[in-house]
Amino acid sequence: MPVVQSIDGGAVPVHVWTDDMDPTARRQLERMSQLDIVHHHIAVMPDVHAGIGATVGAVIPTKRAIIPAAVGVDIGCGMSYARLSLTVEQLPDSLRRIRHAIEKAVPVGMAMHREPPMPERVGPLLKGLDRILATAPRITRMMKDPVATSFLQAGSLGGGNHFIELVEDDEGRVGVMLHSGSRGVGNTIGRHFIEVARREMEALDRRLPDRDLAYLREGTESYDDYCHAVEWAQEYARTNREIMMDLVLEALRGELPEFDVTEEVVDCHHNYVSTEEHFGETVHVTRKGAIRARAGELGIIPGSMGARSYIVRGKGNPASFCSCSHGAGRRMSRAQAKKAFSVDDLRRQTQGVECRKDAGVLDEIPGAYKDIDTVMANQGDLVEVVRTLKQLVCVKG
Repeated sequence: MPVVQSIDGGAVPVHVWTDDMDPTARRQLERMSQLDIVHHHIAVMPDVHAGIGATVGAVIPTKRAIIPAAVGVDIGCGMSYARLSLTVEQLPDSLRRIRHAIEKAVPVGMAMHREPPMPERVGPLLKGLDRILATAPRITRMMKDPVATSFLQAGSLGGGNHFIELVEDDEGRVGVMLHSGSRGVGNTIGRHFIEVARREMEALDRRLPDRDLAYLREGTESYDDYCHAVEWAQEYARTNREIMMDLVLEALRGELPEFDVTEEVVDCHHNYVSTEEHFGETVHVTRKGAIRARAGELGIIPGSMGARSYIVRGKGNPASFCSCSHGAGRRMSRAQAKKAFSVDDLRRQTQGVECRKDAGVLDEIPGAYKDIDTVMANQGDLVEVVRTLKQLVCVKG
């Protein structure tokens, strides 16, 4: 389905791939479109919903500036998927031991490792954190011992909508899919530079439609510092997922028949910024809850923990800046979900999935999300489905 609606009246138009958008998200997009740094148009994916700082599901190309709040505080958050040689018939009848093995191998929520699980992979990466701390000493005041904490958080899940899943594809093959980002250090880097951008806009007396849309300008020291920091955090996020995947596979080898990882391994960010060519200019493309979908490029679009997920291949649609949705997208806030649903609702909606079914994950109930099949139907001009995945085990933070 092509663009469903457009919002005009700002410095650039906003093209939206759905008619299912809440009023708060619409107002956020209207304000964002008023910025003179935005190039050509804003593309909005069908999983769109209101976010903190910027609208989730927005693809924002900017000229000679970056909006830290649009990148967000879970810098580099994204997905990984590995297809295994196992078939679903080789799994035990009860998957509870597998879930517990994963939960034992990977710290979830606020927890972290007691000892770095793979120091030879994390150590060299953390050397890049020294420059960030030297140029932004406030981060050390915001986060207790950033280097040591980042060492121990590498290979950990975090909370919220982050998850690890064992999935079955449409050919009966088993895979591992996980969702996480740059943990505490990415959060702290994001919060620091959001505040730096606000202070700079105030010092310039720059009138913005929303203070969360404060930006850092090319040619300034803070812009250079942010570019280095955000690139580092995106790499840390990817490394975090790689280590988690290795830990999960190791845990599964203790519970399942011998297996191999096939050639199909996919990893993609969905909260990040990159420099790209679009509509005749080199611009900074911020994907806030969206993934890149260049022609032939594989991506991951997860549903909620009781719905289908998808491995997709991009079509390289220039109107979306070669992007697509990053998931189903929330229909309710976490507070709304807790009021609207009960633990019994959670049990019914996650029937057949081995997962927590308690009040602690009630805000992640499938009913709090948009229908993933509708979201997929709305972006048929952006991606094609390669594999359909069904959740078997879901570990939440």
